[in-house]
Amino acid sequence: MARRRLLALALRLHGRPQATQPWRRPPPRFLSSAASGPLDRLKSPPFARPAARNPASYPWDRFGGGQKRTMFIQTQSTPNPQSLMFYPGKPVMKVGSSDFPNARTAMTSPLAKALFAIDGVTRVFFGSDFVTVTKSEETSWDYLKPEVFAAIMDFYSSGQPLFLDSNAAASMDTTIHEDDSEIVAMIKELLETRIRPAVQDDGGDIEYRGFDPENGIVKLKMQGACSGCPSSSVTLKSGIENMLMHYVPEVKGVEQEFDGDEEAELAG
Repeated sequence: MARRRLLALALRLHGRPQATQPWRRPPPRFLSSAASGPLDRLKSPPFARPAARNPASYPWDRFGGGQKRTMFIQTQSTPNPQSLMFYPGKPVMKVGSSDFPNARTAMTSPLAKALFAIDGVTRVFFGSDFVTVTKSEETSWDYLKPEVFAAIMDFYSSGQPLFLDSNAAASMDTTIHEDDSEIVAMIKELLETRIRPAVQDDGGDIEYRGFDPENGIVKLKMQGACSGCPSSSVTLKSGIENMLMHYVPEVKGVEQEFDGDEEAELAG
């Protein structure tokens, strides 16, 4: 009897109703939907769980439906301050290279077309594992780089082909044909094995346009970062011309050739 009285007295002192089975604890009050206690403030701001984010308000969430980015794009400077090389960590061109001097020539490539849609991009070039983007002088890389990153990541996540027309994928200017003379074959081989790799390291390329046996002039076209670069003329004359003249005595000089659109831009 004394034990039961002590138990009843202890329950009254703690404000708990006497239970027929005192060893069972009643559920905590704050877990009840009708309860209101100091811990209920955790259900209201600033402790409340944040509402679901709107993907449209977060620019990086659109890559893969809000998933984390899996592509790490690196950049590398070039001798041309207006050109920058972007390495997506994936192969770009399987064979050769491709140059887009303006937006009109980019209609065959979804990636090039997306890059030209960025305000300030003036030229795009595809190499084996990089994309060279050339900008206008008045545009800052601080503004342009995030836009280029987004365009490249959007392209690789879309699964689109690099070219809509596979026949226009790569330039085969240095391919040696059966009707090529020995001199032309030697020029093409030097361009492909000795000169082109060095030029591509600077974010550009060089295209063979022809050889005139009468005056010994080799016509070449600079592409990518090498086109419009302040040091391109030095590279063309001091580097390429000297090498071709050294290995092919019939070569007397090298001239740079421009397309119609580029000539108009230079004249303007």
